[in-house]
Amino acid sequence: MTMSTELKIVSTADGSNTIYNSAVGENYHSRHGALQESKHVFLNSGMRYYLDNNPAPSASILEVGFGTGLNFLLSADYCAENQIKLNYTGIEAYPLTEEMIGQTGYDQYISQKTWSSFLDRYAEALKTAVQVNSCQLQIAHCQLLEFNSQGQFDVIYFDAFAAIHQPEMWNEEAIAHTVQLLKPGGIFVTYAITGNLKRMLKSLGFKVEKATGAPGKREMLRAVKL
Repeated sequence: MTMSTELKIVSTADGSNTIYNSAVGENYHSRHGALQESKHVFLNSGMRYYLDNNPAPSASILEVGFGTGLNFLLSADYCAENQIKLNYTGIEAYPLTEEMIGQTGYDQYISQKTWSSFLDRYAEALKTAVQVNSCQLQIAHCQLLEFNSQGQFDVIYFDAFAAIHQPEMWNEEAIAHTVQLLKPGGIFVTYAITGNLKRMLKSLGFKVEKATGAPGKREMLRAVKL
């Protein structure tokens, strides 16, 4: 996939914006509601679910498909409000420009401190770890299979484009490479749920469950690494 310059801001059903990528033929978030999807699938069903079951003053998250940064912003803002130390790594092969992210309007959903700190440090985060509000952020500018980490993560947000558009992100090699970066007891969440994905995760040592999906989707997938 090559990143097209033909990216445009579009509104979703809950009033929040996303970006449409004409090269891929898909939005970065659900057209039924970008904000609702990010909160439900990733923040609530991912990080908050993990923290509810593993109370701790810190959490580490890996996001596959950093995109607009909405999942990070919501997670960082929640952690700042609740005195949780967040270490967040995003993988993004085709980073958006700071200008494009600034046009999303996501500043209205988070604190001004988190938003301004994110925009100020975004370009630097593509090169090294930076502080955004009280959270550490690093965005790995690489393909998924090129990414490696010395440490493992508590939660993985798997937010790649749908398999119909990016099948290489959902095959066994990609999923196995991703989940080996997760700690035992860690949580893998994604908006999608297919029989093939469930079978792959079970074969890789996960307890897989169907969870209620975000608006527009009946179900989503959450898996715990055994």
